Amino acid sequence: MTKRIQAKYKSDRRFGQNLWGRPKSPVNKRQYGPGQHGQRRKGKTSDFGLQLVAKQKLRLYYGNITEKQFRKTYEEAARRKGNTAENLIGLLESRLDAVVYRAKFTPTVFSARQFVNHGHVKVNGRRVTIASYLVKVGDVLEIRDRSKSMAIVLEALASGERETPDYLEVDAKGMTCRYARVPQLSDVPYPVQMEPNLVVEYYAS
Repeated sequence: MTKRIQAKYKSDRRFGQNLWGRPKSPVNKRQYGPGQHGQRRKGKTSDFGLQLVAKQKLRLYYGNITEKQFRKTYEEAARRKGNTAENLIGLLESRLDAVVYRAKFTPTVFSARQFVNHGHVKVNGRRVTIASYLVKVGDVLEIRDRSKSMAIVLEALASGERETPDYLEVDAKGMTCRYARVPQLSDVPYPVQMEPNLVVEYYAS
């Protein structure tokens, strides 16, 4: 088991939620924090504490994005017109690794990042190896021909664990995906409640 997977499962237990909706998550059996003090009764959380948890949950969900990169994404969301919380979700869902994960080309967002980094994905016919690359509306993603027979792809596509959202037009047989529109918070199939409004409050305070 890699350090990343261990940290992922520990995060589930720390939040007491199955953050990625995986059937193997230990929180399905033990809904309390890790470590010898995990079952202690927790006191009332402050407003700052709630904002911090909301930020950490969202940051971890997208493959444990670095704090620097996540703040940069927030700043871009704040700079754009419209609702900052909705802009933030739109930017996070436009990441190439997130689109690859949503299209069910990989089983987890962690494996999606690695999959992109190793050069298995093309965007509009050109290979892209940057997981944080922002996909634009109308862009077409495809799995490279030499990568279509990889077990990780075939198993993810065959999995009934999750469905592809309607803002993606996925051709599972051809292993292509068109980014039809930027989603809003209500469109994104999060397994747990995300609160980007609290993330905005965290950075704005």
